[in-house]
Amino acid sequence: MKIKQLIILILAGIFISSCGSKKKTVSSESPRAQRTESVERTHRPDAPVKNYANVVEEYISNFANIAQEEMRLYKIPASITLAQGILESGAGRGDLSLRANNHFGIKCHEWKGDRVYHDDDSSQECFRKYNDPKYSYRDHSLFLSERKRYAGLFDLKIDDYEGWAKGLRSAGYATDKLYPKKLIDIIERYELHKFDEEVLGIKGTLRRSPVVERDGPVHRVQQGDTLYSIARRYNTTVENIQKKNNLRDTTISIGQELVVP
Repeated sequence: MKIKQLIILILAGIFISSCGSKKKTVSSESPRAQRTESVERTHRPDAPVKNYANVVEEYISNFANIAQEEMRLYKIPASITLAQGILESGAGRGDLSLRANNHFGIKCHEWKGDRVYHDDDSSQECFRKYNDPKYSYRDHSLFLSERKRYAGLFDLKIDDYEGWAKGLRSAGYATDKLYPKKLIDIIERYELHKFDEEVLGIKGTLRRSPVVERDGPVHRVQQGDTLYSIARRYNTTVENIQKKNNLRDTTISIGQELVVP
């Protein structure tokens, strides 16, 4: 009897041991979820960039009246003054024009006023600084009218912009052989000679809008306006304004009335 009980105990121990070895081990630590970081990317639209023609037209609109006044006082063609301003100041975007309102690269010489230093023919040369660009225009007129080497220019017809462009280079104003051609190209591309004709009162050259039927808003051109800026303001196009007002080009003048389609 004791042997039978002993055998039963041994078998029971073996059974319990085998069950324990087959028991799965379960980790108490739950799987760690992977963290995904979401990054929202936004695209910043590029700022609208004006093309060079629009920049030049804006410059002309801003300074044509000043150039015409200098023409009346000092007998220098407004077309020449404007073309020089456009060329030498980068249409008002050059370093000297932005920092010093100096549109003609006029150096200090005997100047007692404010000044800036800028690399030109030599490093850090002294240039005049003005409170307003119109004083740069006045100094440009004085520079040409008070120096003997430019005296021959004033013997030319005041509307002979080609003669003036070539004469400036011959008198030593610029060393660039292409300087006259550059001025003439600017004058003819933007029809700057019309400003000379306005001052001289030549009939038929005033840039006034043809008579058009006013079946839309009327915009009176202000200083600084261009067809491009007007078109943007009224959510239309330059071509639509030109067609509506029978304009052959993009030239406009202060006080001119335009019907906006």
